[in-house]
Amino acid sequence: MADGTIAAPRAPDFAGQRANSLQRFSRRRSTIAFLMTLPLLAVVVGLIAYPAAYGIYLSLLNRRMTEFAGLLNYEILFDSDTFWNVAWQSCIFAITAVLAKALIGFWLAHMLHDIPAKGQRKWRGMLLIPWVIPPALSTLGWWWMFDPTYSSINYVLSIFAIPAVSWLGEPNWARTAVIIVNVWYGAPFFMIMYLAALKSVPEQLYEAAAIDGASSWQRLRFVTLPMMANIISITVLFSLIVTFANYDIVRVLTNGGPRDLTHVFASYAFQVGILSGNIPRGAAVSLFMLPLLAICAFFVLRGVTRRNKEQM
Repeated sequence: MADGTIAAPRAPDFAGQRANSLQRFSRRRSTIAFLMTLPLLAVVVGLIAYPAAYGIYLSLLNRRMTEFAGLLNYEILFDSDTFWNVAWQSCIFAITAVLAKALIGFWLAHMLHDIPAKGQRKWRGMLLIPWVIPPALSTLGWWWMFDPTYSSINYVLSIFAIPAVSWLGEPNWARTAVIIVNVWYGAPFFMIMYLAALKSVPEQLYEAAAIDGASSWQRLRFVTLPMMANIISITVLFSLIVTFANYDIVRVLTNGGPRDLTHVFASYAFQVGILSGNIPRGAAVSLFMLPLLAICAFFVLRGVTRRNKEQM
């Protein structure tokens, strides 16, 4: 120094070095995480994003897929009475089946929740059998039970002097049969989801409600349902998406009949696009599910987000 003083040595900046090390580590971790998710992203793009975009492209072509037709396929569908019957049937089928599955699954979950753990595993395994069996195979068994000539259900009805029912020959009964099979197949999924949600509800809440003099109905309404609300919403949304896109049950059981009155979007899209050879119009039919499911997903997920914010 010019004035003859000697500057004190600077202490090493350990804090700065630690911060730089943490930043490099976080960047390295994010890079590794991105690389590890690349296979999943490739699957999502290859099996979901690309087919969806290609389906939209196909719906804008003419029948021979040689020229761009714009919204012609959608205009033809809007003018078709059969299509609107399919849309109405799809909504009735999905809403009725999901509500029935949710109620039956909720009841079964409560019944299982009250059974001791040792016996609960046995009953849980037996009740999950319908969900484990491939739906096309189980639907074939139901088709035999609904058969007009050898129907085992009609045989049971005849024991009680009840007239035989044309399960698959009359439109309303055919719709009922499709809903019954879908509920039989999907109710165990609701049961297992609701049972897991019930086990996560703290017992202290029920004890506090019982001390306050709450009845069983009040405990269900003010303790169980609020604690299970998010699981119920997500399960209903997932089942609604799967039920709207249901194909195998309708295809095996009724094949859309009688008179195309049991078709849903998926089975009607297959009939128009594959069996009738009009792939662009079949793609347009399948895409009509998208706005309906997007609206349902928006409201359900908004409710889940609002409840999560209220609990924070």
